[in-house]
Amino acid sequence: MSTVTSRRTQDSQPRSAPTEVDPAVASLSVGLGGVAGRFARLGGSWWTPLRIALAVCTITFALGVLQKAPCMANGWDRQDWRPFKALCYSDIGYLYQERGFAEGNRPFLDTGNYPVLEYPVLTGGFMEVAAKITWQITGDPKKDLTPEQKRDTAGVFFVVNVVMLFLCTLLLVGLTVGTARGVASRPGAARGQPLDALYVAAAPVLAFTSTINWDLFAVVLTAGAMYAWSRGKPIWFGILLGLGTAAKFYPFLLLGPLLIVCIRGRKLWPWFQATVAAIFAWGVVNAPIYLLAKNEWMSFWVFNDERESDYGSIWYVLKLAKHEVADVNQLNIVIFAGLCLSIAILGMMAPRPPRFAQLAFLVVAAFLLVNKVYSPQYVLWLLPLVALARPRLRDWLIWQACESFYWMMVWLHLAQFLAPGQPEAPDKIYWFAVILRMAGTLWLMLVVSRDILLPEKDPVRQGDLVDDPSDGVVSDLPPRQLDPAHA
Repeated sequence: MSTVTSRRTQDSQPRSAPTEVDPAVASLSVGLGGVAGRFARLGGSWWTPLRIALAVCTITFALGVLQKAPCMANGWDRQDWRPFKALCYSDIGYLYQERGFAEGNRPFLDTGNYPVLEYPVLTGGFMEVAAKITWQITGDPKKDLTPEQKRDTAGVFFVVNVVMLFLCTLLLVGLTVGTARGVASRPGAARGQPLDALYVAAAPVLAFTSTINWDLFAVVLTAGAMYAWSRGKPIWFGILLGLGTAAKFYPFLLLGPLLIVCIRGRKLWPWFQATVAAIFAWGVVNAPIYLLAKNEWMSFWVFNDERESDYGSIWYVLKLAKHEVADVNQLNIVIFAGLCLSIAILGMMAPRPPRFAQLAFLVVAAFLLVNKVYSPQYVLWLLPLVALARPRLRDWLIWQACESFYWMMVWLHLAQFLAPGQPEAPDKIYWFAVILRMAGTLWLMLVVSRDILLPEKDPVRQGDLVDDPSDGVVSDLPPRQLDPAHA
């Protein structure tokens, strides 16, 4: 059967309504007409899952931009900790002034009297593109500017970045819709629920954190890699993953889960293709900066190696509690390696091959759980992975509540609003926020691990089908029924 015919066959298959597959959604639908009936019309409307997700995403992103309005009105001024008090802090407006962009400097190549840019090469390129667009709007940045004029141009730079990050967000949602839907190469294979992308589009943390930094750029490249894998393109997966790693380190971690998936599927060649392509793409992007400005290129690695335990991590809480760990880097590596080994054993011993998104989520979540810093925008790394690994409203709400509470508390902690009346007393509310955030991530890790051990609990494995809609490379065998022991 041709690919076109196969896709038409899949598109003609009935798709379950969210109220049919998610008990939490069904319970919330009582006041809105209840669960979809047998004669409910689930298709044929102009409002396709993609259009619904993009519309919701636009509203969510717009609310996030409005939430940053106090800082925009204030001209991105750090005085009096006002950005933290208003919960509107963003690195974008400040780094434009503090890394030389306001004077027309290029990242890595023109450092001058400014600190070296502590970001990977491709993120620096993203910032430079936004800066050049800003210069076209504001005029020659080489002329002498007053501090007030620099803040004004920083505001333009922020708006330019908002537009670019909004395009990244739309692309992220679109790619998640495509990956969740899946395109199987044979008739009868399971199809995912494209409306699962709403777990990205409607996430409160998307509004809160999307414009804090440039992490969305790396997240959309990673989402593009997963989409390519779902379409049976391991080389494109590797290229996009390599570019994502050139923007942020974490996408490289996905090669580990992919290896487990390929071993379970007895297909190692696609993994080698993806790995070589990822290394090649990362090298092509990094080589020019490495050759022209080696010390500046090294700044990202040196900064992260020398960085002490910082905001959001359990290590920072221990430091505040006067129980600082001597060598956080070494302990981090040991614990994370142990968690990765445990995830690998879980993937190899599972009764059915685990889905790629499940293992990818577990590895990235483990990394964030033990990392020595957790910036609020790091939650974006997990958004598309959660939508693909555990698309259930109850678990998503628990996780979002924990992350949203932490997002609020970290700014109030920095604004010293949570400081007790006694100067020597610790800020235990902030400690609780960090632990609660970690608990929310651990909850998701536990339920995803349970889904791997008990495939019949997996919300994506519909009915008796053992199929991965987000895997178009390894899962090419006819879908099989679950083991009767697990039915």
